Amino acid sequence: MAKKGLLSSRDFSSLSIKDLLEAREAYHIHLAHLDSVVATAIGRYRIRRGDPDAGSPDASSTGRSTEPRTLSNTVVRHWSWPCVLVFVDQWMTPEQFAHQPEQLVPPLLYLPDGRVVPTCVILAERQQQAPAPLQTLAFTSGLVGGGYPALTDVQGRQHLGTFGCLVTDGDSIHALTNRHVVGEPGREVHTLIQGRRRRVGVSQKSQVGKRPFSEVYPGWPGSRTYSNLDAGLVRLDDVSGWTAQVFGVGELGPLVDLNCDTLSLDLIGCFVRAFGGASGPLEGEIHGLFYRYRALGGFDYVADLMIGPRQGGGPLATRPGDSGTLWFFEPKHGPEERAALPTGARARQWRPLALQWGGHRLMTPGGGDTYAFALATSLSSICHTLDVELVRDWDIGLSEYWGKVGHYKVGITACGLVSNRRLAHLLSANAERISVGDEAIAHGELPRAGTEHFVALADVADLVWRTTRKRDAINHFADMDQPGQGRFEGKTLLELWEKDPSSRSPAAWREFYESIGVKQNSGHGALPFRVWQIYDAMVGYARERRVAEYLCASGILAHYVGDACQPLHVSFLHHGRPGHADEEDVHAVYETKMLDRRAAELITGVNARVQGRHVTDTIRGGAAAADAVVQLMRATIDTLPPMEVIEAFNAQTGRQRIPHMWEVLGERTCDCMARGALCLAMLWESAWREGGGTKIPAHQLGPVDAQKLLALYSDPAFLPSNWLRDLVLEKEAPATRRTPAPRPRTVRREHPPTRGGTRGGGTRKVARHTPRR
Repeated sequence: MAKKGLLSSRDFSSLSIKDLLEAREAYHIHLAHLDSVVATAIGRYRIRRGDPDAGSPDASSTGRSTEPRTLSNTVVRHWSWPCVLVFVDQWMTPEQFAHQPEQLVPPLLYLPDGRVVPTCVILAERQQQAPAPLQTLAFTSGLVGGGYPALTDVQGRQHLGTFGCLVTDGDSIHALTNRHVVGEPGREVHTLIQGRRRRVGVSQKSQVGKRPFSEVYPGWPGSRTYSNLDAGLVRLDDVSGWTAQVFGVGELGPLVDLNCDTLSLDLIGCFVRAFGGASGPLEGEIHGLFYRYRALGGFDYVADLMIGPRQGGGPLATRPGDSGTLWFFEPKHGPEERAALPTGARARQWRPLALQWGGHRLMTPGGGDTYAFALATSLSSICHTLDVELVRDWDIGLSEYWGKVGHYKVGITACGLVSNRRLAHLLSANAERISVGDEAIAHGELPRAGTEHFVALADVADLVWRTTRKRDAINHFADMDQPGQGRFEGKTLLELWEKDPSSRSPAAWREFYESIGVKQNSGHGALPFRVWQIYDAMVGYARERRVAEYLCASGILAHYVGDACQPLHVSFLHHGRPGHADEEDVHAVYETKMLDRRAAELITGVNARVQGRHVTDTIRGGAAAADAVVQLMRATIDTLPPMEVIEAFNAQTGRQRIPHMWEVLGERTCDCMARGALCLAMLWESAWREGGGTKIPAHQLGPVDAQKLLALYSDPAFLPSNWLRDLVLEKEAPATRRTPAPRPRTVRREHPPTRGGTRGGGTRKVARHTPRR
C-alpha cells in the first residue's frame, strides 16, 4: 500500500468486489500476456512487514523496502486497500524494466467510467512437485462423518479424498465430497477405519463440475470464465453409522450463505479451520477471492476462495487427499468462548463455509518455505446447484475426536488413586501428560491423532501406534469368551486361564486361536501379555530411576487396561454376533456415541465410585500383572455381558437408541470403568514399589517434558510391539504356579488432599488388594 507518489492522491477504500472483477476482466488479456504472471485474484493490498505503514496507515513512505513482496514477508491490515492480486514467478528490478518495459505489471487499472483499481504484485514461484499424501492418520472409531477418508478404485489405482459433510435431497441422506473423488455414478465408495477399508455407499448421478461464472454469480463480470464447483454425492448404505459432525471440528452451525449480495472483501483475513482426510487439522486464513488458476481455450477458470496460512502461523499443510474437505468460519475469539462453556457443555457449533476441491503450492524465492493454498468453492453455491440441504442434527453431541472418552477417563481417574506419596506427586505433576482432565472430557476437547505433535499417553496406542505400529493392533483385545475346538473343545481362554496355568503363555494362546481357525497374527488378541510386558518394563525403569520412561510406559498402559474394562474388547461379539451384519455398529455406538453423549454423567458416575478410595496392597511380577488384568476382564464380562450390550443396541433404533442404551447399561459401564481405574492404579503402584521407585528423590519427580515423551513413544524400540508368535516375556509363571490376582476390599485410612478433584481430604475408604487363594 502506498500513500505517496503515484497513489498518494487516491483513496481506493470504497472499491467493491464488482469493481475489482470488472478491472481484472478489462485487463485480463494484457496481464495474461506478461511472461511472469502465473495467477490473479482479488483481495486487499499486502504490506511488507518491515514497511512503515505495516504499523500505521499514516506512516511516512520513507524507508519503504524495495525487496520482492512475497506471501511470507507481507501482511494485510484493516487499512489495506482493495486491489487485484497479481502473482508472478519473477521479480524484475527497475533496470530490467528499462530493457523490457512491456513486462511491467501496471500499478493502476483504469476503467472507462473513471474508476481506478490498484494492483498488488506478489512474487511466488510455483512448486513443480506435489508432496506425497500423509499416511499416518488414525481413524479408530467405527463412527463415520466429515473429515474421514473417501476411497475409490479407478483403473487399478486407489483415489483418496475426504468426506465433507452430510446433505439431504429430501428423500435420502448423502455424503458430500468432490466430483473428481467419487467419479462416475454407481462407483463404490469406501472409507478407512483402523487401517481397514469399509464400504459406505455408491456415487450418484447428482454431480456438478464447472459452471459459467455468470450463472453462479449473476450480475458480476465473467462472460468467458468458469467457476469450478466440483461436487458429488455418495448415497449411504446405512446412515446409522454416521454423524453430521465433522471429525476434529465438531457440530455444524448455520451455513454461511455467500452470494452476490453477501460477499464482501471483509472475508479477506478471516480465520477458517478444517479437518482433512490426509492432513488432519488445518488452520488457515482467506487470502483472496476468485483465484484465477488456469486459462484454456479462451476461457478462464476460477476458485471462489483462496485459503492460505495464517499471518504469523506455520504453513498450511494441505496435501493430496484433502479434496472434499469442508472449511469452517472461525471467529478469532473462539478459544475464549469455548473456555467460558460450563462443565458438561458440548463444544459450540462451527459455521460451514466452503468445500475444498484442490490446492496450489507456491514456493518462496530461493527455494525456501513452500506456501500451500487450498482452493475451495462456496458451500452455499454447491447446495443450491445440487438442490440439497445441509444436515446438521444427525447423531450429534459427540466430542471433536471420537472414541476416546473411556480411555482418558480411566487414565485421569487412576492418577488420583495411588497411595505412595512420591508416585502421587509424579502423577499429579504429569496428569496432563498421561490424560486429559474431566472438564476437557466433558467439553469434548480430546487430543487428535498425529505423529508430529504430542498425544496424551493414555491413547497413544490408538492415535499413534494404530498407524505406526501395525503389530500393536493385537494388544487391544482378547476374545476371552469364545469356546475353543480340538483339545480346547468347549473351553474359553478365560476358563483355561483360571483352571490350567500352562495356558498362560503366548504359545498356548496361539494354539488356541489356531484351533478355531482365527487368522494368524492380526486376529490373535494378546491384551494380558501386553500388560505383562509393559509391567516388567515399568519395574526396570523404576529400578534404574528412569523417571521419564516409567511415566511414559505407565501412561500407555492406561490404554490397554481401559480396553480390558470395555466388554466389547474382551469378547468375540465385539462387532455383534457373527453373521448379523445389522449389529456391526454396536461397538462404535456403545464405546463412542454413548460415552461421548453421556460424558458428563459418566464422569460423575465414575468419580462417585472411586471417591475416597486408594490402592495399597500390591502384586509382584509381570505374570501377576497379566493375571490382574484377566481378572478385570472377567469382572467386566460378569458385570456387563456383551450379549446384553447387543440386546440393548437392538432394542431401539434412531434417536431413541442412545438414551435406551445408557438407561440399561450406563450404571454398569461406570462400574466397569471405576474398576479399571483402580486396577490401573494398582499396577502403577506395584511396579513403582517393586522397582524401588519409593527411593527416587522427590526433586526428580516433577513435570516431564512432553517432547521427551513424544521421542520415547515414537521410538519403535520403546515397548516394542510384536505379533503373539514373536512375543517374549520375562519370568513366565511355572505351569504349576497359581499367580495371585488382586481382590479389592475396603478399609479406612487417613490421606491428605491432593490436586485434581479425584482425591479429597479427611477420612477415606481405601481399596486394599489381597491375593486370591
